[in-house]
Amino acid sequence: MLGKKFRYKSKTRGAGSSQPSDLMLRRTRKKNDWHRLIFVFLGLFFFITVYISPPWGDAVDPMGNHFELTREGKASLGLFLLAATWWVSEIVPIGITSIAIGVFQALFLIRPAQTAFTDFMDPSVWFIFGSVVIGKAFSKTGLTQRMAYKMLSIVGEKTSMIYLGCFVMTAAMTLIMAHTAVAAAVYPLLMAIYGLYSEEDKPTKFGKGLFIGMAFIAGAGSIITLLGAARGAVAIGFFKDIIGREISFFELSYYMFPMGWLMVFLLWGFFMLAFKPEKSAIPGLRDKAKALYSRLGKMSSSENLTIIFVFSAILTMSMRSFIPALAPLNKSAIILVTTILFFLFKILTIEDLEEIPWNILLLFGGAMSIGFCLWQTGAAKWLAVNWLVMFENAHWFIFVIGITFFVLIMTNLIMNVAAIAISMPVALVIAPYLGVAPEVILFASLAAAGMPFLFLVGAAPNAIAYESKQFTSGQFFMAGVPASIMLMLVIGLFVWVIWPLMGMPVLAN
Repeated sequence: MLGKKFRYKSKTRGAGSSQPSDLMLRRTRKKNDWHRLIFVFLGLFFFITVYISPPWGDAVDPMGNHFELTREGKASLGLFLLAATWWVSEIVPIGITSIAIGVFQALFLIRPAQTAFTDFMDPSVWFIFGSVVIGKAFSKTGLTQRMAYKMLSIVGEKTSMIYLGCFVMTAAMTLIMAHTAVAAAVYPLLMAIYGLYSEEDKPTKFGKGLFIGMAFIAGAGSIITLLGAARGAVAIGFFKDIIGREISFFELSYYMFPMGWLMVFLLWGFFMLAFKPEKSAIPGLRDKAKALYSRLGKMSSSENLTIIFVFSAILTMSMRSFIPALAPLNKSAIILVTTILFFLFKILTIEDLEEIPWNILLLFGGAMSIGFCLWQTGAAKWLAVNWLVMFENAHWFIFVIGITFFVLIMTNLIMNVAAIAISMPVALVIAPYLGVAPEVILFASLAAAGMPFLFLVGAAPNAIAYESKQFTSGQFFMAGVPASIMLMLVIGLFVWVIWPLMGMPVLAN
């Protein structure tokens, strides 16, 4: 069945085999219990050790300014270590770990309960909700199947080309719409494609590559224009306030276009190596896709209305960057208009609302809460200053790569907008001491902030891909390590060679 969720199924054993089966189940259960206990106590150990440790020293920037790590800030660092341990090990559902983030903040007086839990309903979480609902509407109306069959009839039967077709389509969509909305729209399409590859519930290499790849590619594509994510506009705002120079829409795209598309094709090669599909081709797929597409017939009124609603919202959000009168409109409110319209016009029903993956939404609620916690308690600023002052006497290239690496790590832990907001002001203050041009710091930081490949909480597309049940958070992390190394090498190449050739200043006059 297309668009179904993939879960493991237990096989019924025949009579006479129940005893060894029961023994095997007991051993597996005991092993899992020990695994759970180890990571439960490991996370608690990290939190308690940091929480009760003596006060940590101040961070001091090159101007001599001191940044104290308060009791609340130190506790928030411990809480993050606990959350990261539980998120990666999945000892409980990732949404429940997020709830624990709010609970610990309230019980240990890190932040007031009202503040900690209000973050779970941050507008960014509602944007993700609206994006997921769009994906649900695409799936229910049949638009995803229509798109999937059309694409498959073009790219053919080779699984390598199916990978490439899906990745290029995802990246292209992020040029004009937020990568969260792209992931939500593409997700059911990929489910439809995977349904033609395998009818079994067991995860496959192709499934892992398809969905993890979608998440990675959505990040790579989102750095190319200001429409791909909010982080670009925030970073440019900081840059203008501190440096006094405006970075235009087209200047950003000029420098980011080659890097974004290079990463798309490098990631395609990476997934062909790391998750090489079990089948090199699916015989008869092109003809089957064409037949299935023709069976769909003409587009229904529900499909037409869905397209009108969604693209009207995308157009409105896109125009905010060009029409000042639209700038005050909140993107979450704009995208939630589509949710209201879907139900007003009976495209979706209450049953569809009940199928929303609340586990994923809770995950991002918790991510927002711990991110704001690190920010508001000053812990993130303390980390940024301590990290960046290590490079104040380093070679300019090492300094830029050091900043980039810090942003890369932080954007995997907290919201990428917050990672930019924390690191960029500090970096731009230190840069003149080393003769580094501010432009290279801006663009290198934006590139790293756009591609959090390590943790599900790093970006919404990561969590949306996780809903496929094709991989665990640990498997996602293991795929992200070499991908992140590749990203750092690419950024280094652009900082050292390509951007200077394109005219970007890397050294201050």
